[in-house]
Amino acid sequence: MTVLALEIGSSRFAASRIADDVGTDDVLQIPIPASGAWDRCQEILLEAAGGAEVIGLGIASAGPIDMAAGVVAPAEVPEWRAGFGIVDAARKLFPSASVHLALDGACLALAERNFGAMVEVVDAMAITASDRISGGVVVGGFTVVGRTGNAGHVGHVLVPGFDDRCTCGGRGCLEAVAGGASAVRWAREQGWTGTSVAGLVEAARAGEEIPAAALSRAGTALGRAIASVAALLDMDLVVLGGSLAGAGPVLWKPLNEAVATHARLSFLPGLRVVPSQLGDVALLAGAGLLALSLQSA
Repeated sequence: MTVLALEIGSSRFAASRIADDVGTDDVLQIPIPASGAWDRCQEILLEAAGGAEVIGLGIASAGPIDMAAGVVAPAEVPEWRAGFGIVDAARKLFPSASVHLALDGACLALAERNFGAMVEVVDAMAITASDRISGGVVVGGFTVVGRTGNAGHVGHVLVPGFDDRCTCGGRGCLEAVAGGASAVRWAREQGWTGTSVAGLVEAARAGEEIPAAALSRAGTALGRAIASVAALLDMDLVVLGGSLAGAGPVLWKPLNEAVATHARLSFLPGLRVVPSQLGDVALLAGAGLLALSLQSA
């Protein structure tokens, strides 16, 4: 018998067994397919199971989701944008399994709370800044999921001073400025010829002016949004991961400056933003925790 974790991310599908002897090399991953999304999910889930009976599956998915209905509608998966019943599909694949779904940000927060920088705090937020912005909130030691399971959508906090159009249809969202895909788009509009988030980060670290400006904008926007959320929720720790978090001072300096400028209330002077140490297995770790905790409940 085995327990599995599945990640429906902004750029990949990934799956893994949950066991003490499983390492990062055991993670199965594929780019998000243009079609046949569930067929490809099934393939990596079955490969991860290795023929064993699956008794639990935790799913971390990019949003929006409907946690109660077991439906996901991530923008990155074209055929699922109107909603896909992933929990029902997984139960048909693994009839003996207890299947549980949560937003990717909630799973990120679970992982940081149990294995990462949030272990010793009870009020904190975890953010990942990669192609998109995801977030999860822990209040009083409990991960907040919200009415539909979408709590933690910090990527759609409005950021003062910015009016970039967001894929959600609004303007000035954090994701429209600090999401990796948005930062690449902005840099290309300024004349940069690269096409990837990894390339943007590398060019910024090398001192190229336009990529550095794109990540400086992202850092400023992140800092302003973090200061707002910290004031709203009375927290003093935010953990930041994802591909943009590895950009170094070009992102972190404006981020910390924005936090220092705006987190001025008497209960916020100790607000810290620290880099995540969990790497790209954080969502799978959180999905695994979801499966294991509810399996034993």
